[in-house]
Amino acid sequence: MRAVTFQAPGEVRVEEVPEPALAEPTDAIVQVQASGICGSDLHIYHGRVPIAPGFTIGHEYVGRVVEVGAAVERVAPGARVLGCFQTACGTCFWCLRCEYHRCARGRTFGHGAAMGDLQGAQAELLLVPHADLTLRAAPEGLSDEVALFAGDVMGTGCHAIASAGTRAGDSVVILGLGPVGLCAVQAARVAGATPLLAVDTVEARLQMARTLGAEPLHLEHDDVKRAVRAATAGRGADLVVDAVGDPRALELAISLARPAGNVTAVGVYAERCEVHMGLAWIKALTLRTGLANVIGHVDRVMAMMEAGALDPAPLVTHRMSLEQAPEAYALYDRREALKILLRP
Repeated sequence: MRAVTFQAPGEVRVEEVPEPALAEPTDAIVQVQASGICGSDLHIYHGRVPIAPGFTIGHEYVGRVVEVGAAVERVAPGARVLGCFQTACGTCFWCLRCEYHRCARGRTFGHGAAMGDLQGAQAELLLVPHADLTLRAAPEGLSDEVALFAGDVMGTGCHAIASAGTRAGDSVVILGLGPVGLCAVQAARVAGATPLLAVDTVEARLQMARTLGAEPLHLEHDDVKRAVRAATAGRGADLVVDAVGDPRALELAISLARPAGNVTAVGVYAERCEVHMGLAWIKALTLRTGLANVIGHVDRVMAMMEAGALDPAPLVTHRMSLEQAPEAYALYDRREALKILLRP
């Protein structure tokens, strides 16, 4: 089958790889109908996440089930499904507490040996472990390109807002307006955040945030700290979301949050970083980091998308074939695309 494989920093290739086969009775095999290129895929593309050459990448997908193991009960061959970006066993210490993102046996698609050695979704066929928990039936009313957001990007944006306990009337600042940041804008709006401010340097992304209900702030042209203070009676924001994954963004988030406020870092970090911990300490901030608990949020997120409360469709700017993956990655790396979908 054809798949997108990592070769070296700045190089991906579409090549023939072996078709997957069921390995456990809880597995399923999905024929991929659409996959997405995510900001975290760029970390692999840039070499920040160690991964062996020839490994299939990608972790966002919608498709149809073609085969299931004997223990799979919730999906059957022929079912149209969306999948979460990582798997969970459902029975370990963390899963029993619904902390699926920290499953002791959890694996992330397309991220190499360090994250479970699970081949990725930018391919014609995909092996899905723990299919009953990882997969969901895709509502017929949701297109492929909308449905796949529930299994990662929209789920991550919602996790950033929900995990901080955001309530109506809370002030929220989103740093970084890639797809995750823009999904966090939507989730914050649905939660009733006000004021809601969004920070980036790309004008098109700032305008998108405006259309989604946020006040856009240009990181280089606006005085972001002054604007946040002015919008919050000088206190700072109840919640600041770092959707970038860069120490400078985290440092800014700490400075923008109010005393006893919240900072949630859902941007991917793959190395050490230095921030002003003294400021975080004196402010008594609550800092949350790590993979989003997408499996824990997916049903609620899917229901809100089906109802139209959340709508990622405007974020899709490019639709390309699997064969065009090298061009698509280069385009995304130049920040000339917001969300790229690949179809086999």
